[in-house]
Amino acid sequence: MDFFVHLAEGFIGMFQEGGKTFVGLVTGIIPTLICLITAVNAFIKFVGEERIERFAAKCTGNIILRYTIFPILSMFFLTNPMAYTFGKFLPEHQKPAFYDSAVSFCHPITGLFPHANASELFVYMGIATGITQLGLSLGPLAIRYFLVAIVVILIRGIVTEYITKMMMKRREAQAAA
Repeated sequence: MDFFVHLAEGFIGMFQEGGKTFVGLVTGIIPTLICLITAVNAFIKFVGEERIERFAAKCTGNIILRYTIFPILSMFFLTNPMAYTFGKFLPEHQKPAFYDSAVSFCHPITGLFPHANASELFVYMGIATGITQLGLSLGPLAIRYFLVAIVVILIRGIVTEYITKMMMKRREAQAAA
């Protein structure tokens, strides 16, 4: 009989914990996301979408800025997952590379700017806990994590753009044949 009581309590306990997690999301990250989305949309309306597109065109005209500054700005201002919407300012052949760069920057930015990807802060905090237990400072770790990520997202962006162009040319050649 005790087995069935524990089984029933465990079964309903699982849903109670799910409910607590859901309430935590509803009272925590969802209002933050709604406020952020509203603020970004208001900013775009105040500044003007044409000006934003011109700035994006200038920023993405150079391949180095396109896969370093542009993903950093998008992740910092829009945070994850809204940051990927910055891809709408790019031509089709550059969108996969931008996404690859931006998504690769989700975790490294949390060391310096935890708001950018608050839902996955646990990745950085796991590493940071080990560093603090060793009695070391977190500042150098966060800065190194950030700087190495800039190099990594640049490489990923360039390689992904090259692969995307190659695949698009191959598809066009197959369609023409």
